[in-house]
Amino acid sequence: MQSTQKITPCLWFDHEAEEAAEFYVGIFRNSRILHVSRYPDEGQEIHGKEAGTVLIVSFELEGNRFTALNGGPMFKFNEAISFQIDCNNQEEVDYYWSKLSEGGDETAQQCGWLKDKYGVSWQVVPVILMEMLNDRDKQKAKKVMKAMLQMKKIDIRELERAYTEP
Repeated sequence: MQSTQKITPCLWFDHEAEEAAEFYVGIFRNSRILHVSRYPDEGQEIHGKEAGTVLIVSFELEGNRFTALNGGPMFKFNEAISFQIDCNNQEEVDYYWSKLSEGGDETAQQCGWLKDKYGVSWQVVPVILMEMLNDRDKQKAKKVMKAMLQMKKIDIRELERAYTEP
């Protein structure tokens, strides 16, 4: 089956690719593991991995394909790249925040951003936040921005309070 998705993010792990893919698939409802490839005997002098260990895991989250690669310890994730989750309500914000932040770096939590236990950065963002920040009334948008900058996990009620306050 050929994918219509032209660009597939590839996440580089030391040796946790399959574990991470299963973690993500367990969080996002419309998700699945597509394929697991294993290192062959060939090329061990280059890749240094034992034959039969996981090389690549192809998986899908909410219809978006990803690749997880066990490439070794030389590269680490950082905040320069993140995945944004658009949430329709506080229940979704709470759900994704709780699941993805479990075991993650609590010091990296700010303004809806979090870092999961694998070091991958996520933005858990209510759709209404962007609507408020893009409001033509610059004063309303400014108040919402100020409120958001004080938060770790986004609280929609607090944003709405800031948006509607005189």
